[in-house]
Amino acid sequence: MDQEERQRGGDDAVSVPRFNFQRLKVISPLGRGAKGVVFLVKDQETEELMALKVISKDLIHRKGKDGGDGDEYRRVCFEQQVLRRFDHPLLPKLHGVLDTEKLVGYAINYCPGRDLNSLRKRQTERMFSDDVIRFYAAELVLALEYLHGLGVVYRDLKPENVMIQENGHIMLVDFDLSTKLSPSVKTPQPAPRSNSVSKSASVHKNNKTKKKRSSLFHSFCNSGISPDDFNAPAETETSAKPDNRTDSDTSGKSNSFVGTEEYVAPEIITAKGHGFEVDWWSLGVLLYEMLYGTTPFRGSNRKETFYRILTKAPELTGEATPLRDLIKNLLEKDPKQRIGLDEIKGHEFFRGIRGRWDSVAQLPRPPYIPEEVGEGTDGNKKIDVESVVEGIFGNGGGEEENKNNHKYEQEENVNKRVWKEEPNHHHPTQPDAFSVF
Repeated sequence: MDQEERQRGGDDAVSVPRFNFQRLKVISPLGRGAKGVVFLVKDQETEELMALKVISKDLIHRKGKDGGDGDEYRRVCFEQQVLRRFDHPLLPKLHGVLDTEKLVGYAINYCPGRDLNSLRKRQTERMFSDDVIRFYAAELVLALEYLHGLGVVYRDLKPENVMIQENGHIMLVDFDLSTKLSPSVKTPQPAPRSNSVSKSASVHKNNKTKKKRSSLFHSFCNSGISPDDFNAPAETETSAKPDNRTDSDTSGKSNSFVGTEEYVAPEIITAKGHGFEVDWWSLGVLLYEMLYGTTPFRGSNRKETFYRILTKAPELTGEATPLRDLIKNLLEKDPKQRIGLDEIKGHEFFRGIRGRWDSVAQLPRPPYIPEEVGEGTDGNKKIDVESVVEGIFGNGGGEEENKNNHKYEQEENVNKRVWKEEPNHHHPTQPDAFSVF
């Protein structure tokens, strides 16, 4: 029998199950990232399929040594705290948390359509039509608007983090690089709570460190805190002057150096402090990639990519269209001049959606609806999650092995998120046959 623990995500307390591997049936690995592995699992009490993200405590301990042991713990737990607050059809629901001697993790919605990048690559010319781009762009605007209303700046928008739900609508995932800034509209803050968990004392000498890690996870993940509640160097907040733009009226900016190389905004590179505007820049990069099949500033190495981001204008080849105009305004290098939420929603590209934004996430026929999926043959095999994670990250080689995807943090470590390429049995709707708004 699992334990239910009372977690706070804003003013409303919600019950989040504490999972164990007796309750969860592990079906197959779905992919891996710089810090963890994602598995397809089934809750044997509810028969529900979920995506379980699992992270090695030992890996977090090793990565946290340079900047203080608590910083990496806070980052992992902040992601869980953010998930607890979500109540939106385009964002994941936290179904439960996992905390074992060696692993920490959480379960969210399973998205059988994989990610937007894999869907784009399955198109005839590896590009989407304007109508399909309009649909996904509108949903991304709604998801980012909701996050910004909570005071959360996403900071890692890229096609690999845009999943396709079973109903064809998107789901934004992976919030380990997100942070909390002051929202333009005041929102309820998570209320701290005390929650003690007793553990049996160990007689082994090497259990002292493990006990400390458990204590850190427990105190951080169950207290309703975010990294910005601490004086963590990676999340330094500085004052920012408000301007006239709706989603720029914040009282704080972050100086963290985080993101994914080809999607990072100029103000992150220059380290002058950044706010919610970085997400609109990344949206511009993503729309460009959906239109042209490549990102606009990619260089032969990271240095050249950064140089292009700071100095080059995007090459918007082709006739002038509302989509190209929107991309140009999103890829404005000065964040104070960059197009903001109200201007985006009122842009000519979204003319057919004006006054109907609330209905976008309820559209009955998205451009692509995944086929129904079952457990597959892997569901008959016994998968040892701890062994899988240990095999990938046990020697600390995960970062080196993943160094070519250009995901970096404040220390400029380069990590690659490699998601397992499964055989595709889905048949995307041809873009030309789809029209929205």
